[in-house]
Amino acid sequence: MANREISVNIPGDLDPVYSNRIQIAYKEDEFTFLFLHEIPGMNQARAKAIVSISPRHAKNLVAVLAKSVADYEQKFGKIDTPEAAPQQESNVTIRGYS
Repeated sequence: MANREISVNIPGDLDPVYSNRIQIAYKEDEFTFLFLHEIPGMNQARAKAIVSISPRHAKNLVAVLAKSVADYEQKFGKIDTPEAAPQQESNVTIRGYS
C-alpha cells in the first residue's frame, strides 16, 4: 500500500469532546458509534457525538487502535484494566437512543 499525504482542515470553532462510554451499533453497511459522557453517580449520560463508518473503516480502526494502544503501553507502561469492569459495563442499558 502506497503512502499518501492529505491535508486536514480543522475548523477553528470545532470543540473537542470527552467521552467515557461508547455504544456501538452495526448493520450490514455501517457501524455507528455513540460517544457518551457518563455523569458519575447520576445514572445519566450525555451524547457527545455520533459517528458512522463503513465496515471496512471499522476493521481498519480496530487495527490502528490496537497499534496505538501497544505504542502507548510501550512508552508509558501497561494500561491496567479492572477484571470486573467488562462484565459490569455489558449490563448497562442506555435509554433514549436506538
